[in-house]
Amino acid sequence: MKITFHGAAGTVTGSQHLIEVNGRRILLDCGLFQGKRKEAFELNRQGFCNPETLDCLILSHAHIDHSGNIPCLVKNGFTGDIICTQATRDLCAVMLMDSAHIQEQDVQFVNKKRARNNQKLFEPLYDKEDVVRAMAQFVGISPKRRREILPGIHLTLTEAGHMLGSANVVLDIQEEGGEQRRLIFSGDIGRPGIPIIRDPAPMTEGADILIMESTYGNRSHPPYPDSEKELERLVNETYQRGGCLLIPAFAVGRTQQLVYALHKLYLERDIPDLPIYVDSPLATRVTDIFRLHPEAYDREIRDFILKGNHDNPFGFDTLRYTQSVGDSKQLNFLREPAIIISASGMMEGGRILHHLRNRISDPKNTILITGWQAPNTLGRKIVEGQEKVKVFGDEFPLKARVEVITGFSGHADREGLLAWAGTMEKKPQHTFLVHGEAESTAALAAALEEELQFSNIKIPELHQEFEI
Repeated sequence: MKITFHGAAGTVTGSQHLIEVNGRRILLDCGLFQGKRKEAFELNRQGFCNPETLDCLILSHAHIDHSGNIPCLVKNGFTGDIICTQATRDLCAVMLMDSAHIQEQDVQFVNKKRARNNQKLFEPLYDKEDVVRAMAQFVGISPKRRREILPGIHLTLTEAGHMLGSANVVLDIQEEGGEQRRLIFSGDIGRPGIPIIRDPAPMTEGADILIMESTYGNRSHPPYPDSEKELERLVNETYQRGGCLLIPAFAVGRTQQLVYALHKLYLERDIPDLPIYVDSPLATRVTDIFRLHPEAYDREIRDFILKGNHDNPFGFDTLRYTQSVGDSKQLNFLREPAIIISASGMMEGGRILHHLRNRISDPKNTILITGWQAPNTLGRKIVEGQEKVKVFGDEFPLKARVEVITGFSGHADREGLLAWAGTMEKKPQHTFLVHGEAESTAALAAALEEELQFSNIKIPELHQEFEI
């Protein structure tokens, strides 16, 4: 067996891991690289394997850093199955179309300047037609339903607890030489006790080979209830100042978490009766998909729906989902206190930029960061407290209050990662740590070795190959 790490190696984006066994080639995830735009564009465009030689793609979940390059793979000749949960398939239908739309817009903007300078025009990585073709190759399966996907190779998806439809990938492989081995790819591991999504499933039987994420391998999250109390505090403080609470949020997962938390605070009368807007067309469409998959809900939200006569946990009296560009622009004229939740979560694009442009320099307002911010993004610059930041190329003084709440994270922290790995009765003979920056990955490697007695732990570099 050979494993090659073509993404999420030494970083948290571009998840792509190639498994070669029994003369077959299986790709785990096919994500977009994110970060410095020029570097990310080149990495995403070049591709790392001949798509025509791939037998199938197994997708752990729908986040763009795991799924976003699938249409490019199909465009370049991949014709195999794309296997995932049904919820992940439904989410990809809207998320990949949104990704194509953004790329088409970005290229159109860049090409205006290049045309004026008689430079060669760019093409997007893929367009909406490529997304349509890719969606025809998706095959949705339910968690815990073992299936033979290739001769001698059986797949089981188990609950990862990270977002709607997220899964751990379990491959039971009968190798041609006669050896039976189990490979587990964690995808992204969620946090126990977080509302909406079920907790991560324990990996009791263990594995021979483990590919494991390490995003928060050196950090601990505060308890989730503390984060809801912090949200309550910030809503009330911003309201008392007469300001607006801006929450840049990922359209998938984080937005729904925040809406549900605000719903509960509203019902308990812990926050004022103020308007709350979700200003993200993608988040609106994704929330509709959340409603279609109650089978993925945990007990708390099922009880909330069934026992409290709240058939829609993602809607209440003061909440509005904006639809048109005109509706979004009208928010610029709000003068009373309000809450605006808008994408993108790292503030690299989307409608949140328009709201920042209008409100970032007013000390009455608050910018609430609820997710990890990649290096070189606008979100990272705001978290770091730079005195001035650029929005749409113009410089603005950062005078709004900046607050960070990490407890809404959908990623397991150090303790959660160790608890997940610690359920394995059979410790892996080979462990590869991916999807993390250098410090967090190294810290998790040390903890796995010292606390769980894992051995043979490797931190792969980009494109590094391992024969096992």
